[in-house]
Amino acid sequence: MKIALLGYGKMGKVIEKIALERGHEIVLRKSSSDNFDGITNADVAIDFSVPSSAVNHISKCLNQNIPIISGTTGWLENYDEMVQLCQAKNGSFIYASNFSLGVNIFFELNNYLAKMMKNLKDYNVSMEEIHHTQKLDAPSGTAISLANGIIENTDYVNWTLENPTANQIYIDAKRIENIPGTHSVFYDSKVDQIEIKHTAHSREGFALGSVIAAEWLIGKKGVFTMKDVLGI
Repeated sequence: MKIALLGYGKMGKVIEKIALERGHEIVLRKSSSDNFDGITNADVAIDFSVPSSAVNHISKCLNQNIPIISGTTGWLENYDEMVQLCQAKNGSFIYASNFSLGVNIFFELNNYLAKMMKNLKDYNVSMEEIHHTQKLDAPSGTAISLANGIIENTDYVNWTLENPTANQIYIDAKRIENIPGTHSVFYDSKVDQIEIKHTAHSREGFALGSVIAAEWLIGKKGVFTMKDVLGI
């Protein structure tokens, strides 16, 4: 499989390492200053860039009929537009706020727990996410996905980074050097606390999941998620 890497920072380099170990070829390594030379040789593109570049990268691939995996967060106000473009071009597209296989299992646990807690009004839910200081968006896309999972299954209506009201989920977004990603969900009452937590030990989990998703997407048409990739 020939892969175009759209974004060649720390994540891009880890993805390259894992892709090569799995027998794939890298035909483009695009940093912010590079053009798209070589992208037409790709079987699939993997985008881990910055929020301001994501829409351009995804659009370019869909217009060139190249399947695209995007793990860039912070651009989702344009997500529906990219879905419509994918459908119009009969393209192939997967976006995930987190490609880690463990995190996607964590998402399902989060949804299940939220359903169980919906009618237990003595518990108040809050979240904490910790990432490296280079992460540009806050809260993380993963934290937003977790919050949305809770909102879909409870009476909470939105999330906030400060001063939550009774129907808001408070997210404490922290930036600490050399933390790949830690996410915790807390249900607190006067008598106890329930916590579920996922801790990433390195970027390799995110990279491996994105390469697995790219392998899965080849030959398929449509807009998919990691639930499709993992069959969960």
